[in-house]
Amino acid sequence: MTEPNVTFRYGHAAEAGPLEELQRRASLEWEEYRADLLANPDAIQLPLSQLTEKLVRVAEMDGRTVGFSVVVPKPGGVSDLDGLFVEPAYWGKGIGRKLIADAIELARRQSASSLEVVGNPRARGFYERCGFVEFGIIATRFGPGIQMRHRIGE
Repeated sequence: MTEPNVTFRYGHAAEAGPLEELQRRASLEWEEYRADLLANPDAIQLPLSQLTEKLVRVAEMDGRTVGFSVVVPKPGGVSDLDGLFVEPAYWGKGIGRKLIADAIELARRQSASSLEVVGNPRARGFYERCGFVEFGIIATRFGPGIQMRHRIGE
């Protein structure tokens, strides 16, 4: 597979709506979550503060937004991968993996020793291939979430 030429930049406040729509398209791809997401449209929100505080990284190919991540610093030297979404037409092209690498670098710049994520069970394999290790299960609004951690520098 040819590596995609992906560039990264910080998101801008004016992009909140388009990024939420990208998140909605990606999230609605999975049948098991569709009804809950359609019944709870407020579940897809990108807080403006995450954009203004430079916590959102946008992935682009040929000037087109193809995905984004949100990395939020937490106390105790941890950063939280609060969101990772790729435009469905670009799934399977390595963009998610590149977003993870960029998120790890952002967490490093936030002085984190680890990056944590709560993923849905369907995403477990993806996160494991990216170096995350499961450390727990947590109840979420839409069912169990898998708590995973990637140590920075590993």
